[in-house]
Amino acid sequence: MSHTKVFSFASADDVSRALDKYLEEASRESIARSGKFTVAFSGGSLPATASKYLQHNAKIDFARWHVFFADERCVKHDDADSNYKLVKDELLDKLTAENRVPANQVYAITESLVGDSEAAASDYQQQMAQVLAAGNQAEASPQFDCILLGIGPDGHTCSLFPGFPQLEEKAKWVTHIDNSPKPPPSRITLTLPVVNSAKRVAFVVTGAGKRSTVKDIVDKRDQSLPAARVALPHGPVCWFVDDAAAQDLDVVKPSEFKL
Repeated sequence: MSHTKVFSFASADDVSRALDKYLEEASRESIARSGKFTVAFSGGSLPATASKYLQHNAKIDFARWHVFFADERCVKHDDADSNYKLVKDELLDKLTAENRVPANQVYAITESLVGDSEAAASDYQQQMAQVLAAGNQAEASPQFDCILLGIGPDGHTCSLFPGFPQLEEKAKWVTHIDNSPKPPPSRITLTLPVVNSAKRVAFVVTGAGKRSTVKDIVDKRDQSLPAARVALPHGPVCWFVDDAAAQDLDVVKPSEFKL
């Protein structure tokens, strides 16, 4: 049965410190089990928050990381809207030459397909299939070791928006959208079954601007909000938030963060 754990910190800097420790543990555990760590990043403010201390962590074997993207805009890799570029700038390029993620273990959208979001989504699913085992059943979802997510003020996560059909997609691992309510309009995104099959999922939210959305998702479990439908069958969905984002919570109380 899925449950939610909220870890609330005094500042965004403290959130970054905790995420560093959380990812260090997740990486170590996964590498010990399978020899690799498969992680999917969202965009927005998350890469900067996650990377602030992570980039300096010499205890992590980044050469074993396989980096994917929970969603991506259908733009070139050097476009300012690219989540790949964001993660590359905030984390990948800042790692030392002796301990970095190999370029062939960073799975970006195929640039030649950015004009065709449906083809780009299908291609990205094929990239995932080369790395991620989907269990014994052909229809099973792949299992990431960790997916890092943010939320929008409307409760969206990945590029799964309230009221849009992509939220109900169950057959595909990756789907596409060409009428995103948030620009740019064309995107690809992991589907909800893939998110809900991950070993770990962590939401990262800072700032008072999202306090009411956090309450609607975490306390009220408003199922019209995509982020509220993230649920893991085998462990908690973790929330790393600052006190400003958590201040309206009164049902789910923050837990002490310790590894």
